[in-house]
Amino acid sequence: MPAGSPPRRWPRVLVAAVVAVAAVCATTSSAAAVTLPGSFRWNSGGVVISPRSDSSHSLVSIKDPSVVRYNNRWYVYASTVNSAGKYSMATVNFTDWSQAASAPTYHLDTNPNIGSRYAAAPQLFYFAPQHKWYLVYQTGPPSFSTASDPGRPDTWSAPQHFFAAEPPIVTQNKGSHGWIDFWVICDSANCYLFFSDDNGHLYRSRTSVANFPDGFTDTTIVLQDSNKFHLFEASNVYKLKGQNGYLLLVEAIGSDGRRYFRSWTAGRLDGAWTPLADTESNPFARADNVTFTGPAWTKDFSHGEMIRDGYDQTLTIDPCHLQYLYQGKDPSASGPYTYLPWRLGLLTQTGSSC
Repeated sequence: MPAGSPPRRWPRVLVAAVVAVAAVCATTSSAAAVTLPGSFRWNSGGVVISPRSDSSHSLVSIKDPSVVRYNNRWYVYASTVNSAGKYSMATVNFTDWSQAASAPTYHLDTNPNIGSRYAAAPQLFYFAPQHKWYLVYQTGPPSFSTASDPGRPDTWSAPQHFFAAEPPIVTQNKGSHGWIDFWVICDSANCYLFFSDDNGHLYRSRTSVANFPDGFTDTTIVLQDSNKFHLFEASNVYKLKGQNGYLLLVEAIGSDGRRYFRSWTAGRLDGAWTPLADTESNPFARADNVTFTGPAWTKDFSHGEMIRDGYDQTLTIDPCHLQYLYQGKDPSASGPYTYLPWRLGLLTQTGSSC
């Protein structure tokens, strides 16, 4: 600019446009942006893990799996049910899914710290602040054990309870049912415990990362439905890798009596949940959006776990590579729920937009 020339003035329209673009960019970078498709398609192979009986365990099902990849091995913990209808837990580990069916089974009732008590619906994760592995499960109330290595199931500690007593809000709303399917996830400041009651309510409790596993309080109802089958059980919550958002899954029972998953997203673990794929006609995972490589061995897609991108307490998943380890059963099987022949299968998302 020549000396003595007056400063140039930008047209007001251009200034306004620049400000508007800057505002949009700032909002985009700070908002809880979740970029997941509004509908999903999946492929499943055959059964990957079946119940394996031995001289002390006559099993009818394996179900409720939790899975992590750690030190180049897959670790699966799950519930088992024997021919007398008794629940316990078991674990297998392997390097490749092709080995899952033949991997040796360790029954956790042989760990004297856990023993023959009722124990079911495990969740496995590494709690990095304490350099310790946690196994969260139900013994009636929500319980946990700890160990230094998920590959040493004989070393899990005796169960401890998260709560001294059932929160009043649960007692007031659970009806004739109980609190079940406990799920821990943490952000940088707090840890949250999600759970269901088979009566149309999803609950959430909170403690600080510093106090975990103690101090859970502020139990509240996060979601509810007057039709309990629309919001039944088996909730999972995950952090979306590379995004400021979370994915919630809850198992429902459809109008055809088959089990399927609904989904929601949120920007915060203590925030409001926005429906994603949450109906029978547009589910997260249901018989009509799953194709099979081989025979369709199940029409139920029930209690399971996403394949995570890591193994720590943040429960991070890669939204571009979604897989889900689920429980399914022979479509012709009938009878009391406890005795249904659940097996484990693996869903892989098809047609990802990433």
